[in-house]
Amino acid sequence: MGVTNSNKVVNMDRISCDGSARVTLALTAAPDIITNPTDIVLALDRSGSMTGTPLASMKTGAKTFIDIIEEATDGVKDGQIGSGSRIGIVSFAETAEANTQLITSVDTLKNAVDGLSAGGSTNHGDAFAKATQLFDPASSNAKVIVMFTDGNTTTGVPPAPVAAAAKAQGIIIYCIGLVGSDGVDPNTLNEWASDPDASHVAITPDAAELEELFAELAANISKPGATNIEINETVTSDFVITSILSPTKGSASMLDSRSLKWTIPQLGVTASESAVLEFFIRHVSQTPGTKLVNESITYSDSEGNVVAFPAPTVSVECDVVVNPEACPTPVDLTVEGCSDAVVVDLGDTYLESQGRILQMDVTIKNVCPGKRVALAAILTEVDENGMEYQRGMKAMTIPAHSQPACRDVLVKCIKFVLPEDLDVSGGSTAAMCNQRRFKARFIAHNIDTDYRCCESVVTL
Repeated sequence: MGVTNSNKVVNMDRISCDGSARVTLALTAAPDIITNPTDIVLALDRSGSMTGTPLASMKTGAKTFIDIIEEATDGVKDGQIGSGSRIGIVSFAETAEANTQLITSVDTLKNAVDGLSAGGSTNHGDAFAKATQLFDPASSNAKVIVMFTDGNTTTGVPPAPVAAAAKAQGIIIYCIGLVGSDGVDPNTLNEWASDPDASHVAITPDAAELEELFAELAANISKPGATNIEINETVTSDFVITSILSPTKGSASMLDSRSLKWTIPQLGVTASESAVLEFFIRHVSQTPGTKLVNESITYSDSEGNVVAFPAPTVSVECDVVVNPEACPTPVDLTVEGCSDAVVVDLGDTYLESQGRILQMDVTIKNVCPGKRVALAAILTEVDENGMEYQRGMKAMTIPAHSQPACRDVLVKCIKFVLPEDLDVSGGSTAAMCNQRRFKARFIAHNIDTDYRCCESVVTL
């Protein structure tokens, strides 16, 4: 049967900027369908949400599946499935029905598929039950159910126990999901499918890809396991591989911080068999967004199985990073001892950005001797609608004076730098040097106080 399924999943949908996630690669392979006759039931969703393109694409995919199995079983397109294998069709909406039994006639199978029409709710439980009833318990053929659906269960018994009972009878279940108008829950499909979940479930948001999914599954079912498997994985430059767990089959090693190789001598040669590799990645970029995990992944084996792995994404959330202007390069200078004044030529300097400097003076009234004052200057810019925008605040300590009485103190040269790119004052043009409107506020408080705790003398 060749490689019957392949998958790649990430255990996290969302991580932080330096977050980590676990990636799982999975493969399932089984023996050749010619030497291992197989009964296959296609359980096809024909509920109302399948109307239009989804139904047409499903029909094309199912008929392609039938053609590939037919040719694989006897090597010729003679209209009959050979070598003891058979296919049956079950379709479902509000209830399920067996559109054919397990048969070998390709024309009868395709006519049954073409005759399907969409309408009604979705009953997966009845679909699994009807599909299971088609198998002969006394037959030595391998037994496979391919469940196709585009939505969630809306009627009937819970399907999970019915699927579990089928698997207990040795039936292998694959699920193909289309993300349709009803939505499809990957966790639910994983619960229905045979283990490991990752290698028995395929989901696509595009109905046009259904034919490819059906064709890949049929082609791999018809091939003889896989030997000398080699998988090379490279993650994108936004990630690094931090560690690799021992795979369930074969061996894996890191080639560099972003690449690994997984080799498996043989898989599914004598019986259906699965292999899983888990490794951990960490995000190392500083940019947020939805990001692909793998840059490339290649597969090869001696049987020529065609294997395509999904390309999962992770949503990365990064804090806002502000990169201020670099500090200017300092110029060294020395002031000798006992020098009251020094003149030093420090060379040239250049304008780093366009802007203006606002210098304000303010007089603090009635400052008494020996009292330091805390002064705050708050500046806002006003737009044409009267809204205010913060442009800065400066806090300073005004030294105490020693005059004999309280007096006014003039504070000079309180400076604010006002870049032009912060201009919100409006105007008909965006030219430099527009008129800008500001509001300045000052708050002043004494720091020092003469307050002492009250003292009293009590005589009894």
